[in-house]
Amino acid sequence: MTQDVAGPALLRRELTPLPLGSVRPTGWLRRQLQIQAGGLSGHLDEFWPDIAESAWIGGDAEGWERGPYWLDGVVPLAFLIADERLLAKVRHWIDYILDHQHDDGWFGTEADKRISNPRDLRIGRASHSYQYDPWPRFILLKALTQYQEATGDERIVPAIERFLRRLHELSGTYPLRSWARYRWADLVVTIHWLHDRTGEPWLLDLAARMHEQGFDWRTNFARLPVRDRVLREERDLSTHVVNNAMGIKTAGVWYRQSGDTGDREAVRQGIEMLDRHHGQATGVFSGDEHLAGRSPSQGTELCAVVEYLYSLEVLLPILGNAWLADRLEQIAFNALPATFTPDMWAHQYVQQVNQVICAVEEDRIYTSNGPDANIYGLEPNFGCCTADMHQGWPKFAAHLWMGTPDGGLAAVAWAPALVETELGGRPVRIEVDTSYPFNGDIRITVQVEQPARFPIDLRVPSWANGATVRIGDGDEAAMAPGGFHRLEREWSGSTELHVNLPMRVRLEPRDDGSISIHRGPLLLALPIGEEWRQVGGEVPHADWEVRPTTSWNYALVLPGNALESTRFEETAPGEYPFSPDGAPVSMEVQGRRVSGWEIEHNAAAPVPDSPSTSTSPVETLRLIPYGATNLRIAQFPVVTE
Repeated sequence: MTQDVAGPALLRRELTPLPLGSVRPTGWLRRQLQIQAGGLSGHLDEFWPDIAESAWIGGDAEGWERGPYWLDGVVPLAFLIADERLLAKVRHWIDYILDHQHDDGWFGTEADKRISNPRDLRIGRASHSYQYDPWPRFILLKALTQYQEATGDERIVPAIERFLRRLHELSGTYPLRSWARYRWADLVVTIHWLHDRTGEPWLLDLAARMHEQGFDWRTNFARLPVRDRVLREERDLSTHVVNNAMGIKTAGVWYRQSGDTGDREAVRQGIEMLDRHHGQATGVFSGDEHLAGRSPSQGTELCAVVEYLYSLEVLLPILGNAWLADRLEQIAFNALPATFTPDMWAHQYVQQVNQVICAVEEDRIYTSNGPDANIYGLEPNFGCCTADMHQGWPKFAAHLWMGTPDGGLAAVAWAPALVETELGGRPVRIEVDTSYPFNGDIRITVQVEQPARFPIDLRVPSWANGATVRIGDGDEAAMAPGGFHRLEREWSGSTELHVNLPMRVRLEPRDDGSISIHRGPLLLALPIGEEWRQVGGEVPHADWEVRPTTSWNYALVLPGNALESTRFEETAPGEYPFSPDGAPVSMEVQGRRVSGWEIEHNAAAPVPDSPSTSTSPVETLRLIPYGATNLRIAQFPVVTE
């Protein structure tokens, strides 16, 4: 386990991410990554020109961000499931990029080689407006650091150092602009990664320069000037939904270098402001390309979902706050799977909390996106999500467990996994057997070859009132929700732990008296009958409209004892854990249809104010996990009795 290099200019993190491959998914999570490898992620380079013929590997297609995006997700995917087919693809890309690094250290195409010379910038030889924007290299560096951790490849650190030295030279004359100015924290993550290994002071000077030249997200989130749906004439890069998802981490990333507690506190403030004005029941915020208010019909871009997850995965070890992991799970178990078909051969550009139709229509609710933004397909609306979506599941799986500063381990997020690492030079193996998030029973086996004393910190979600842990055949011990429960003891041989996280139903108040229903980390939704129609492309990577075949306009009937009388059915996760037919948990509720709540602008009309009235008969409705639905209602009005 790589420990941070001590230095007064860079704070030690509260937790230490384990090198890629130390935490491997098992159970349903491994199956989910195998589904991903068998879908678009594992085959995109075989037919999509922007990857198959990328200029990053000598082709003549796009040579900007799409190749690095795909590589940044496929590197962890390949290593976590040890897929030899994917590993060969990854090695081909890494070898080509390293072999073709320019003499001055720059990464990129021949055009980019020219514009890395300041003279060429002055005389205008860069033919595309984005070519001196170094943003795509920030993504590439993330892929390279993961590859180095997984393989120990001795080429990586010198190659990154050469590039950063070149960037350091250029940045004094040509400051950050365009996308790089708003996404500077993604570069500083790699700068700090390298500093943790080398301690070179010039790296912190480069990071400080990026901070100075970059957009001030801390101030932006403190006042959040955009507090409603962004209109076309109001759009700029500060309102771009993906930039905001990336921007969430900037204050926390900079905190390692600034030591300013205001930077640490700004992380929560930024998330709370986005929640207040644009928050959705899934834990993400809206953005049909740009921030779009709190309507559950507005939509959230897939790129923003995976980048929000990555921001949280960066923030968690820096700050060590358990509430960040609550949000990480909420997004990973809801918003992430919901935007894919169950086989992950198609995805949406935007998903909606209340998603009642996915069709190509000119009359749309969006302010920025095109008519095909919420259909399922290869690259609906725009291909950036087709390139960027791959990092979601693999990076989540890789960050389930982390090291503690005092030589222990911390369970940061819960899912079935195998952890193999060394503590104090001694091998430690931890197996996590669970169907979480579908139920709250977690069995952990800790194995050591020699007796060793070290702590294990177990995260207890904020919603898990009554959580307990039992060591072996011992008594149950209570665990307080909203933090980490520490077990510090001498471990010997094989020790079993049984963690129970009670999953009581929670009603979340939303706007205008509406509600959403949660159970543990899962948002529950009413699945809607589906009619799929191919509208383009080729199977299996075709484009699909999905139209409703059943009623969806229900208000919930919630008597005073609604939570106490809830009825659940649980089964083991199936071949496709996130699918309408394979959902491992379901819940029965009562509802009445609400007349007048219909489709407007090719989306569900605004949720009727609650309490609403209805004379329709009471019906029993079956709710399933939001991530298992394709069409759904997950923000309901409430009817009076």
